[in-house]
Amino acid sequence: MGQKSNPIGLRLGIIKGWDSNWYGGKELSNKLVEDFQVRQYLNARLAKAGISKIAIERTLKLVTVTIYTARPGIIIGKGGQEVDKLKEELKKLTGKEIQINISEVKRPELDAVIVAGAIAKQIEGRISYRRAIKTAIASAIRMGAEGIKVQISGRLGGAEMARNELYKEGRTPLHTLRADIDYARAEAHTTYGRIGLKVWICKGEIYGRPELVAVPGEQMKKPIGGGDRDRDRDRDRDRDRDRGPRKGPRKRK
Repeated sequence: MGQKSNPIGLRLGIIKGWDSNWYGGKELSNKLVEDFQVRQYLNARLAKAGISKIAIERTLKLVTVTIYTARPGIIIGKGGQEVDKLKEELKKLTGKEIQINISEVKRPELDAVIVAGAIAKQIEGRISYRRAIKTAIASAIRMGAEGIKVQISGRLGGAEMARNELYKEGRTPLHTLRADIDYARAEAHTTYGRIGLKVWICKGEIYGRPELVAVPGEQMKKPIGGGDRDRDRDRDRDRDRDRGPRKGPRKRK
């Protein structure tokens, strides 16, 4: 009991795609380690750029690294100089030809990784954890999230005994596989120990079969079946609403 599944891992191959897209063959372990080193290096090097995720695609000769970030200007630099420098550093690290793509996260308030990181930084800056969490929840709901849940654990407020607290608003249906749930963990390093954070954000439901390798957020949202029937029912309901209430009792023929 109580052994929770990762909401992203549970939805892999259904509505969510993989962060690494390549075929390993006999070199699987080497490529896995290389991917881990690339992500670790980029997250440390671009700590202030608000990185959401790093997707890696491989062909025989080329490694394509796509960085999803809330602040693309920091990574690109003046005239793209920073990208070229980054490309050379990754080429040294991997020994392969590297191509870097940068994709902007349009609504960082709905990205669990960015939200968790922002709350952790505020806690490290000695801001009240309740205030930081409630601000993040209000921002996510205002930007159109269907629901958000934040769990925080550790010596909250410098208390002697560790505890955990849960804050939530709206709906986060973790068992509904078509629900687009974004999930992330973060840690705040304070003078009185580590504070752990978990964030779940529900962005709605995805119908149909999305392109799993495509850019996230651009998934197809068409119903699998019964779409026409639901549309006809909604149209009839809207028509009845426009007509207003029925006057007098209905006469039977």
